[in-house]
Amino acid sequence: MTRHRTNRRGLPAAITAAALAAGLLWLPQAHAAPGAHGPGGEHLDASGAAVNASGLARLPDGSVNVPKAAQRRMAIRTVLAPQSEAAATVQMPGRVVMDPNASGRVQAVYGGRIEPGPSGLPVAGRSVRRGEVLAYVRHHADPYALGAQQAQLAELRAQRQLAEQRVQRLEGLEGTVPRKEIEAARTEATSLTERERSIGSSLVARETLSAPVSGVIARAELVVGQIVEPRDVLFEVVDPARMLVEATTADADAAARVAGASLQGVTGVTLRLLGVSRSLRDGVLPLTFAVSPVKAGAALPVAIGQPVTVIAQSKERIKGVVLPAQAVVRSPSNEPVVWIKSGAERFIPQPVQFRPLDAGTVVVTQGLSADNRVVVQGAPLIAQIR
Repeated sequence: MTRHRTNRRGLPAAITAAALAAGLLWLPQAHAAPGAHGPGGEHLDASGAAVNASGLARLPDGSVNVPKAAQRRMAIRTVLAPQSEAAATVQMPGRVVMDPNASGRVQAVYGGRIEPGPSGLPVAGRSVRRGEVLAYVRHHADPYALGAQQAQLAELRAQRQLAEQRVQRLEGLEGTVPRKEIEAARTEATSLTERERSIGSSLVARETLSAPVSGVIARAELVVGQIVEPRDVLFEVVDPARMLVEATTADADAAARVAGASLQGVTGVTLRLLGVSRSLRDGVLPLTFAVSPVKAGAALPVAIGQPVTVIAQSKERIKGVVLPAQAVVRSPSNEPVVWIKSGAERFIPQPVQFRPLDAGTVVVTQGLSADNRVVVQGAPLIAQIR
């Protein structure tokens, strides 16, 4: 007869071991059972427990949970958003152009072959001085014109030799020949010599290309031996500290309302309105602004031909919340939003309407109240949390 081992309660040991194993298998399923919720009302399941070990998470309502430690690492800063007044702004498309008083173009009057200057051909970005020789253009006439010039040169050379011989004969007869004949012969010989020299130099003539102003080579597309046509733009020289911005607008009265202007996304420069054209160009009016660096003598962070956006401050005042431009980010639906801190670790996206004030600030006209604590630094990092 087989005997079974029993525990203190008199139950067989095999039955107790089986019950313990079943309980261990049941425990994970009980913790991950559907319908379980945490203290904040969030659903707890196997996938949600491993979303982000650092605590960064986007909640179902669209808000974001950011622990204090993560806020310090992300350098998040918030401010209370007070209502204020700011100058209304208007955005105008524009482009950077050369200042006609501080730049110039080098063109060839006649076509020919390019030859290097004393220091070789300059490249874009090289500094030059006014009057510095950049290159030479060796002129070449067509074969028929060249043959005619050579024949004329030979004829003048022969006439000059005969005139010099006649002068020598008349000088040997000085005293018997009137002096006016001797002087006329000398004048004719001198004239033929000058004509011969002029035509001879035209056969090997070359044009000197020199820098019209002091500055930096902005455009240089030449190589040695290249054939250029008349009036081709060979070099462009600009002053890196003096440029213009030409903006366009359809409002003929815009210039009268401009109180100041800046370039969107470009810092370290100032704009000064020079004037507005009174003639439409492709249906719009061009406005010209002088671009100057904030630090005197510094190079401008723009290039000739670069498209820019001019933000013109109007004399009109609008009410709203002035914030740094980096405080406004885009939501997944491409809607402008700002992040509002609603708790110690919770941030809520708030859709807003805004207008840019200058290159670094905007004014929110709708969507914020005076008691909102808005994220002004680190908003793009919060928007990336998923």
